[in-house]
Amino acid sequence: MTATDTPTTVSWPPGLPRSLEYPTVPVGSVLRAAVRRWGDRTAFVEEDVALTFTELGRRAHAVANWLADHGIGRGDVVAVHAPNCRQYPAVYYGILLAGATFSPTNPLLPAPELAAQLTDCGARVLVTWDQVLPFVRGALSSTPVETVVVTGPAHTTDFAARATTEPGDVDLADLLAADPTDRHLDAAVDPAGDLAHLAYTGGTTGVSKGVELTHRNVVTNVLQSGCWVSGSVPELDEAGDVTLRQVLGPEEQPTRLGEARMVTIAPWFHAMGVIGYLNGLVMAGTTSVIHMRFDPVRYLEDAVRYRVTGFGGAPPVFVALLQVPGIETADLSQVRGISSGAAPLPVPLIDRLKALLPDAVIGEGYGLTEVTMQATGNPAFRSGTRKAGTVGVPIFDTEITIRPLGGGDPLPTGERGEVCIRGPQVMRGYWRRPQATAKSIDADGWFHTGDVGVLDEDGFLSIVDRTKDMLLYKGYNVFPRELEEHLFAVPGVAGAAVVGRPDTEAGELPVAYVVRRDDDAGAALTRESVMAAVNEHVTPYKRLRDVVFIDAIPVSAAGKVLKRELAERERATTSA
Repeated sequence: MTATDTPTTVSWPPGLPRSLEYPTVPVGSVLRAAVRRWGDRTAFVEEDVALTFTELGRRAHAVANWLADHGIGRGDVVAVHAPNCRQYPAVYYGILLAGATFSPTNPLLPAPELAAQLTDCGARVLVTWDQVLPFVRGALSSTPVETVVVTGPAHTTDFAARATTEPGDVDLADLLAADPTDRHLDAAVDPAGDLAHLAYTGGTTGVSKGVELTHRNVVTNVLQSGCWVSGSVPELDEAGDVTLRQVLGPEEQPTRLGEARMVTIAPWFHAMGVIGYLNGLVMAGTTSVIHMRFDPVRYLEDAVRYRVTGFGGAPPVFVALLQVPGIETADLSQVRGISSGAAPLPVPLIDRLKALLPDAVIGEGYGLTEVTMQATGNPAFRSGTRKAGTVGVPIFDTEITIRPLGGGDPLPTGERGEVCIRGPQVMRGYWRRPQATAKSIDADGWFHTGDVGVLDEDGFLSIVDRTKDMLLYKGYNVFPRELEEHLFAVPGVAGAAVVGRPDTEAGELPVAYVVRRDDDAGAALTRESVMAAVNEHVTPYKRLRDVVFIDAIPVSAAGKVLKRELAERERATTSA
């Protein structure tokens, strides 16, 4: 099913086609066009030190040439184990310009998991952070890594500075200072067949699997998401590199290409970060203020200072921002868009954001690493219909169906089941896991997400829950997200997550973990009052059986709630 327009529902950007033309180019083409188009405009800034598009291009080609001169190219994997920083974009594009494959790793991965990922992807080079180098060293002995490139805080302000290294390591400063000319090393890349990204998933639910994303996958989804957000179509510049032509006028899309400013916190080792908040922003000529870690007070300060035009992140980011003292009076008058992903926004949270920023369009979307990044989005143009509680409609060239959880033909409109996606952004498969690939992608090309959702009559998708998060209470399916929506509507609740507590008679009991807001309403919350407020809205088998107050809901660096940690806590408590 694809989105349709009714007299009261306008979901498609006016003047834009349903299908885009995706040029057959490698990912490096995105950077080349951006350097040519945006030149001396600031691409990234960190600690008040700017990096222009022109310098980004030179530094990226320097990294590519150093890698090529040291035997790294097409078919080789380079793993990057670092937080967001000013040098990261040059490393990312340098790897791809060399024809190699980028494999991002969470810099907080425990040593055994890091070793497992490096071994599984066959990384020959590891770019890592000097502050975790002693920890990393112990994980490398059993991996295929041949070269360790070290970077650190010193490089964020001075690319010529020296990182803290040990004998045998390579300082990233050497790569950044190499020959900056464009040797077109990626000319031999096959966009349809060669891997651009080898990204790993499963960080919140279990064993990670490598996701194979070709250059075509990445370029396609950067264009799908970029055109959807900005009201544009793909275009080739005079040199044949890919850029955007904005079709929507300022009355529908007031933020113009080459004028946007954002604080960037979405981690670049995550799909949403590297596609939307690295490639997407580079293509659009956006100035990105880099924050290595999320500090809501500092985020707000820089949002005001740099007069940002948009906010972006996962729901926990907005929960934290809304609690910053003084946000109601902060000058956020330039903000015209709010982009949310990684997990659905609770409707009460949307209402609070609308009250704070009435002129901003809230563009909630949905996707997974297995579909490169994005599959659906609420309309980003001003006259579009946005349905709170949904993640929008399928974007360009993307189809969504809802299938029975046990398998079968598509379900009718309005019935919940497994979300299945088909489109040019769907991964090639799981790295060296043919059985897992065959289980996830059927013979007709539909990727089975494991998410539970429902499509309405206008093609808007609502995510009900993850199949892995679903609870079984006396044989009934209980979806935590429904309870979490009610929890966020309780005055005084700042954060919430629902998991199952093992029970010999019932199977699993719905239990809420709740963070109190730092105000009178939060202080007044009790176990009994929260349970009563939620349970009056749900049928008996869905009722909360307990409420546990905690200081913070555990989340991944990508902003996803780590329900696994809460579920393990429940299992441990029950066993004890």
